[in-house]
Amino acid sequence: MPGFGPIGRLGRWSANHVRLVSIVWLVLVVGLGVLAPKVEKALSGAGWEATGSQSVAARQAIERDFQGLSSSALWVVVHSSTATVSDPAFQQRVTAASTALKADPRVRAVVAPQPGASISRDGHTAIIQGAAGADSNTMVRAADDLKTELHKLQGDGVQVSLTGASGMWSDFNEANRSAMMKSELISWPVTLIILVLAFGSLVAAGLPLLLTIAGLVASAGSLYLGTQVLDISIWAMNFALMFALALGIDYALFIVHRFRGALFGQHESVADAVGETMDTAGKAVLFSGITVLVSLTAVMLVPSPAFRSMALGIMVAVVFILAATLTLLPAVLGKLGPRIDRLALPWVHQGEHRSPRFAAWGERLWRHPYVFGGLALIVLVALIIPVFGLKTGMPSIKVVPAKDSSRIGYVQVQQAFGPGAPGALQVVTTQGDAAKVTAVATADRGVARVMPAMPGAGGAALVQVIPKTDPSDKATGATIDRLRAALPAGTLVGGAAAENHDLEQLLSSKTPLVIGVVLLLGFLLLLIALQAPIIAALGVLTSLLATGAAFGVARLIFQEGHGSGFLGFESQGSLDAWGPVFFFAMIFAISMDYTVFLLSSAKEHWDRSHDARDAMVGSVAHSGRVIFAAAAVMVAVFFTFALSGPLPPKEMGVILGVAVLLDAFLVRLLLMPVLLRLLGARAWWLPAPLRRILPDVRFGHS
Repeated sequence: MPGFGPIGRLGRWSANHVRLVSIVWLVLVVGLGVLAPKVEKALSGAGWEATGSQSVAARQAIERDFQGLSSSALWVVVHSSTATVSDPAFQQRVTAASTALKADPRVRAVVAPQPGASISRDGHTAIIQGAAGADSNTMVRAADDLKTELHKLQGDGVQVSLTGASGMWSDFNEANRSAMMKSELISWPVTLIILVLAFGSLVAAGLPLLLTIAGLVASAGSLYLGTQVLDISIWAMNFALMFALALGIDYALFIVHRFRGALFGQHESVADAVGETMDTAGKAVLFSGITVLVSLTAVMLVPSPAFRSMALGIMVAVVFILAATLTLLPAVLGKLGPRIDRLALPWVHQGEHRSPRFAAWGERLWRHPYVFGGLALIVLVALIIPVFGLKTGMPSIKVVPAKDSSRIGYVQVQQAFGPGAPGALQVVTTQGDAAKVTAVATADRGVARVMPAMPGAGGAALVQVIPKTDPSDKATGATIDRLRAALPAGTLVGGAAAENHDLEQLLSSKTPLVIGVVLLLGFLLLLIALQAPIIAALGVLTSLLATGAAFGVARLIFQEGHGSGFLGFESQGSLDAWGPVFFFAMIFAISMDYTVFLLSSAKEHWDRSHDARDAMVGSVAHSGRVIFAAAAVMVAVFFTFALSGPLPPKEMGVILGVAVLLDAFLVRLLLMPVLLRLLGARAWWLPAPLRRILPDVRFGHS
């Protein structure tokens, strides 16, 4: 029996203990699957804030001292183009909306429309406030429950719309959830078609989907358990679903492809074929999964609940997919054996582990490295250039569908009270400093008007400041900064616009740190896996090329608006501020996936022959088809998100889809093999000091 490493022995053991492994996974999936349907309602809708920021402190103070009239409060806008607040039909809607708010236990108090404050000068628009009686996540759930009931109150030419930060997050999350479901429905059949074409067998094509479903169900149940101890964003589930589908298929493709080669091409026993597969491809998958987890761990450096829970959601999905790949998949392969090619298509070539077409492509790259390498660099650099003019900003009201009540109410508030009215700044101070705060705010060039100070508990005072500009305008952020610099010490400037501004500032400050940590840890993992510092460094640096090019394309589409009609969105003139840090970590994780697949194969060939040509051509021949098929699946999955839903999922779909497209086809299947060709034996150089401290990792088996 061949001598296998730990991963190979685990795979062989799983293949020989199919019943036990299957029972364990069945219990796990069923046990967590019972909880999975509950996860959607348990996940939080808010959390987009900078933990420990001045705006969050202001919100907490307002909820404590001013009966919950914070940024989480519900705003109900009653508007009519014909009737005014004095008309019976209008008054009837105000009364009914107030009654609906009072009936909800999560609403602490209801503030009726006030002349000169929340009733427009022409009397056609009035705002009712429902004070927050719970945290921001619970108030989003309150908006979920109330908006339909409030919408039904409309009639007689009078509109009733729920808006405010909680209402907007409710509508946005609902639109996002609907878009994700549509995208999943589209991506699954497309994925199956690509898998059938890649494997040429319905049975083999079904294995990645089996793996993915097991990982998805287990992840959903685990996230529900997580919600019992901390707030987890609904976006965590969305990203977990997407990553589980993409990585589950990636890993299964790599494993099944190698297994078929060992079983049919080398005529090994089923158990030995599984052992060899896991000792080589399984080890590469393990390093790939660890790299993905490390990349996402860096996102935890951003102190924001939404960001941390999104990263956590993806990491949970990756852990389950990785566990299923290393145990459940070998067990299924052991059970199926030769039957893996059942229901095969006519063109299937059993045992074709080394693709003749990709071998020919590798030989072509070996002969003409400068031509092909130069072409790849020209394309990537051309796409990277636009990234230097990339602008970022927090999502505006444009990310909410135009027909949703929160956007309708938002626009009505702006038309009635001014552009900055939906983003009123809430200044918390002492009653002794209230006059000075009012004077400073009134004198600021970015302020439209200042409301009379409201006394609160413990000698606190609340001053509402209405900016002249839209809450998402950069000028509003500048106004916030000026006020904070000029107001008395201890004064807190909060409100929804200030919370967005603080989060944007936090993201800008943390992005370089996150990128640096991701690159460093990625390099260290590749160094351990490949035992070669030069090629490990190039593996990381070439990932930056595809990432930069993807963000360059993002600038042309989302900032400049090219293709906005086809994709169906309104350009905000910038990319969402959370894109660079979060998308970078996701792109890097995926690109390192392909890097590990290619370079682990190259390392396997180098360790066996110590021939640079064999290492380069062999890696392309053995992993090229898998990378091609896996990239095709990922691009299809990501681009389905680009064609539906609100703006942020479109950004995610386009950026990740373009990044995978460029990384797989220009970097991993073109530029990286060219670098292996140009470096030759130097690619695998390992200094003696490193040789002494690095663990001995090999991708072959003895």
